[in-house]
Amino acid sequence: MVEPAFRLIPMANPTPADEEKLEAEVQEDLMRLEAYRSQLSASLQQHQILTASRAEHDRARESLEGVDRATESPEMLIPLGGETYVRGSVDRSARVLIGVGSGVVVEMDRPKAAELLAQRLGKIDQAVRDLEGQMNALDERIQLLSRRLESVSRAPGSGDVGGD
Repeated sequence: MVEPAFRLIPMANPTPADEEKLEAEVQEDLMRLEAYRSQLSASLQQHQILTASRAEHDRARESLEGVDRATESPEMLIPLGGETYVRGSVDRSARVLIGVGSGVVVEMDRPKAAELLAQRLGKIDQAVRDLEGQMNALDERIQLLSRRLESVSRAPGSGDVGGD
């Protein structure tokens, strides 16, 4: 007769070795659960940053389109930073200054700037979708581990495995 690769051990009378093995598995699952929760928290922060960046890029695109649609040079509030503004008007024929990263700003024609903003919005949207997929996968892992740990804690003879 061939010995099975594993044996089911009744948990009503677990041996000390079985209890130690179960405790080690529970501790490993708890550490994994904490790691997944930390990753999910970091992903949520990234999601907030991407959402804010998307809103900022969308406002820039809408403002640029609004200036282009105006029949005459409209008076605007021009942000200086720190919630400080000056009244001014935009020359519709003026080129646009746009940041390209690392503190570098370049001057380009309006259509090119609008195209660049649209490309950035597309990349941000894709990054948000990718991140949301990762967050959903992490959430599924968290739910699976939580259910598994809950079933272990409810099992007869489990005692206070993994408890504080």
